[in-house]
Amino acid sequence: MIAVRRLEPGLRLNVEKIARELGVSRTPVWEAIRRIEQEGIIRNIPNRGVFLMEVPLERTLEVTEARITLDKLAGRLACNRISDRVLDQLTQCLRDQLRAVEMADLALYSSADSRFHGFIYEASGNGYLKELFESITLHMLPARLEVLPLLPLLCQGHQEIIEALANRDPDRVEIAIARHLGVVVAHIKDQLRSATERKEMVQRIRENFSPSKAPPKRTGSRKQKLDLLSNHMGENQKVKQAENESMHVEVEEAG
Repeated sequence: MIAVRRLEPGLRLNVEKIARELGVSRTPVWEAIRRIEQEGIIRNIPNRGVFLMEVPLERTLEVTEARITLDKLAGRLACNRISDRVLDQLTQCLRDQLRAVEMADLALYSSADSRFHGFIYEASGNGYLKELFESITLHMLPARLEVLPLLPLLCQGHQEIIEALANRDPDRVEIAIARHLGVVVAHIKDQLRSATERKEMVQRIRENFSPSKAPPKRTGSRKQKLDLLSNHMGENQKVKQAENESMHVEVEEAG
């Protein structure tokens, strides 16, 4: 269920529901949960439940870059061992992926994608390499990647990989795989760049509206303000009285 992205990062897992959907008891589900927990994919919090962890994009980038090397090696080894039956299976996976793209069904695409690469690792004839693939795939799944717009390009990459394998051309296979996963790497870097830009913009906004830069508030109590106003009015009264006395003197002198 995690592998086909039916469970989103941060989601609380319902063990009983999973057991019912898989048609098994809760015991094997809990056994699987304990194994996956050791991989850091899920977290069992006492009195709260089991939660699917979210993998940071930085970690997803590291895992994807490492997987490129593994996929290239598996593809090169598979060139000498792959059968027509496996090539037919890869082709069927691609058909399923194209149907998923038309339906915008990410879960269907992820399921077919997992089978596609799994077939190549099986064809490599290297069991340890296949174990590494299964482990590294688990670490990529709980990441929040906006991959839906990339699906047509990824399908095109799978088509190139199939053609290279059919021609038993190991160099061409490595190039096709590197180009295919390179699309994902570039997309992750774009997401990281966008996230950084958003954080910087938010920080600038906070700095511009910081309380420390607000206009200074007027100080003084109400009594002090009234006293100042009274003094000001008193000064005005004295000025007016002096003006009146001056006018009175001028009138007497004129008389």
